[in-house]
Amino acid sequence: MTIPLIDESHYQAQMDTVVMPALKQCSTEGWMDPAQAPGLGEPATEGRLHYVCYDAREFDKLNVEGATAMFNGAIVISHGFTEFATKYSEMIWYFLLAGYSVCFFEHRGHGRSVRDIDNPSLVWIDDWHRYVADLNKFAFDVGREYAGGRPLFLYSHSMGGGIGAALLETYPDTFDRAVLSSPMIAPQTGMPNWIAYLAASLMCACGLGKHIVFGQSEFTPELDMSDHQGACEARVRWYQQQRIDDVHNQTYAATFEWVRQSLKLSHAVQKPQACENIDTPLLLFQAERDQWVLNESQNRFIHWVLNAGGNAKLVRVPSALHEIFSMPNEILGPYLERILAFYANADELDH
Repeated sequence: MTIPLIDESHYQAQMDTVVMPALKQCSTEGWMDPAQAPGLGEPATEGRLHYVCYDAREFDKLNVEGATAMFNGAIVISHGFTEFATKYSEMIWYFLLAGYSVCFFEHRGHGRSVRDIDNPSLVWIDDWHRYVADLNKFAFDVGREYAGGRPLFLYSHSMGGGIGAALLETYPDTFDRAVLSSPMIAPQTGMPNWIAYLAASLMCACGLGKHIVFGQSEFTPELDMSDHQGACEARVRWYQQQRIDDVHNQTYAATFEWVRQSLKLSHAVQKPQACENIDTPLLLFQAERDQWVLNESQNRFIHWVLNAGGNAKLVRVPSALHEIFSMPNEILGPYLERILAFYANADELDH
């Protein structure tokens, strides 16, 4: 299915005057209590988790040009590290045009969800299993309601992709199909990850688990496009403006405990016996120029899934940065078409 892409030369105007008003008219904001799972203790801080859902049938009433009249189910979005709901507005728009309701879940410590640390720039988590249990609860309690008996799909990116991979291993019946986009099967830490784990564990043992990781910084409104060479500048600048406009969107850096938990997650999802549990057909997109996650670990993950008889495919996107959805239309278009073909039950995994 071909979806009309937003014109990059008029990106901000289209987002601000067309996309965002339409999304507002078909969206519902909600809150969810954290999951209670075996072996998972009480969270460090009481509070609820935030989500925003977009109803495809309400969107259809807007008579948007290019939208399909067919309802195809629902997509749950699991976002990346330091991300937030409005950053995905363009992708949500495309999914709605294709006839999918969208359920966006803001992970603990992100967006408007409860946080366990006062500094709005920092991300901390006590146990990576909490991410997985919360996302699974959201998919069952909210995602399935919006799917209305139709298929329920996962679209996940970076940290959210690592969480998604762990969910597929732990709860193999939750989703009908799953897309992992630049998933954090293993983060890039600038050193061998086993050394990074020992260093982070040492800092946590010294009482610095909630301290910002050395070399990272708190949020500032300045944007250095040299960090995004090759991306669509209009998209990147629009994302940055969403951060500037709302303090809830200004998560920006890791704490030592978050690093330790991300590396624990990485170790767990790459175990061959864990990969054997994946029954959900999955499509993994790998960014050729990724600087935030290790592509070799993605290759290994897909190898073990396939070796166990799973239904999986890795698609390497040439010239793409980590955030494939931030790339120019010439890259974004084919990426989006492959996602939609996969969700539509086309023989995407066979090609």
